[in-house]
Amino acid sequence: MVNEKAEEKINLVDKILEQIKVYREEINAQEVGIVLDSGDGIARIGGLPGALVGEMLDFGEGVSGVVFNLEMEEVVAIILNRHVMVKEGHAVKKTGRIIEVPVGEQLLGRVIGPLGKPMDGLDDLVCDEYYPIENSPPGVIDRKPVDKPLQTGYMMIDATVPIGHGQRELIIGDRQTGKTTLAIDAIINQKGKDVVCVYVAIGQKNSTVAQIKKTLKEHEALQYTVIVNAPASSPSSKQFYAPYAGCAIAEYFMNQGRQVLIVYDDLTKHAHAYRNISLLLKRPPGREAYPGDIFYIHSRLLERAAQLNDKLGGGSITALPIVETQNGDIAAYIPTNVISITDGQIFLTTELFRANIRPAINPGISVSRVGGAAQIKGMKKVAGLLRLTLAQFREKEKFSLFAADLDERTTHQLRRGKVLIEILKQKQHRPMKVIDQMLVIYAAVNGFFDDVPLEKIESMRADYTEFMKRQASALYEIFVQEEMISDEHKTELNHIIKQVIKDLS
Repeated sequence: MVNEKAEEKINLVDKILEQIKVYREEINAQEVGIVLDSGDGIARIGGLPGALVGEMLDFGEGVSGVVFNLEMEEVVAIILNRHVMVKEGHAVKKTGRIIEVPVGEQLLGRVIGPLGKPMDGLDDLVCDEYYPIENSPPGVIDRKPVDKPLQTGYMMIDATVPIGHGQRELIIGDRQTGKTTLAIDAIINQKGKDVVCVYVAIGQKNSTVAQIKKTLKEHEALQYTVIVNAPASSPSSKQFYAPYAGCAIAEYFMNQGRQVLIVYDDLTKHAHAYRNISLLLKRPPGREAYPGDIFYIHSRLLERAAQLNDKLGGGSITALPIVETQNGDIAAYIPTNVISITDGQIFLTTELFRANIRPAINPGISVSRVGGAAQIKGMKKVAGLLRLTLAQFREKEKFSLFAADLDERTTHQLRRGKVLIEILKQKQHRPMKVIDQMLVIYAAVNGFFDDVPLEKIESMRADYTEFMKRQASALYEIFVQEEMISDEHKTELNHIIKQVIKDLS
């Protein structure tokens, strides 16, 4: 009898132990903080000891924020939307997610906000994949040298300051000098080249972004472009995160082995947004009231542009950051910072713009540190003579203002320089194919257009390229395949150029 009771106790204990093993209590615990102070889009929160920098916070009622500062006894967050609804005593929940943006093919042709919310009035986006807005740039081992040209369609750029896939080329200049137009035309010129484009509008008017969208649509470029818009009416926090969101979208396509062109328009307004946030956070101001880490803010963005090696798929991100100057002062704080981060700059001046020279690029200050590595063989050959001729013209032009009598050689150089200036002028939204550029520059630097009146240069250039495509199509196709004007075809080409000028003069 005693043995039976002992066995029952043992069996009961075994059952209890078995139930303890399989028992799993569902604990729905959340870290909740309390807003201690709120104002100007900044919230100081008590609690949340496990919060991470960059983690999304839920303030309830559709209001979200991001952890920006971790202090001794509180967390400081910037509120991304409807900050007036956040009051003292408001409950805040951690989400466990670092700030991220949806990515995928569905974004092409759309206008979205920095967090992926559609801004074009179309259907909501349904994306299966998200990328963190902040990401580490590829290491040196993961990259390979920049060696493939990214054509902008502008002779002045593709010949004298070439851009390659994976490069960071700064577009800099005063207001209303054509910086945005140049970038938009570079996007338009990628049509049919399997290049994904991302245009990030920071602090622009919504009407300006709508016009850009319309222009891209008219030129059938919107279908391969994503527009990330943080308008001037949006909080500084969204303007700050916009370029990082655009870069995350670009990284998705780069990791798929695609070529990507991204435009940041512009980083001056981005710096202003970060300065606003930093001053509200009571971070110590430095030069021009910018915080000391403003250089790091831009460098960690632009360093993400890269040409990946073949093992990683060979994708690339080419960055065209835009910076606005005041009265041409490129020695200001933000311009010098970004110049030191990028691989060259295209400098547009007000004087050239007012002189009706478009694009208004100053060839003396503009430079590409990649150089001939980002040019096709034929362009590299004719571009060297073009740069030399332009440099001689600029030098002689200054002295000609003070000289009464000029010798025949100087007069000839001045004449050819003026012809080259006219040749290099291009109207907006009319990019040229690189082979057409090469043929035009070849004719100009070799003196075939020297006797053509300046007012007829533009029409002569168009008729010449059209003649090559229609009447000399066999020779034109050889140039397209070889990507250069070989010595054996120069005689035939010279004869065609002379014939075209004779027929049209």
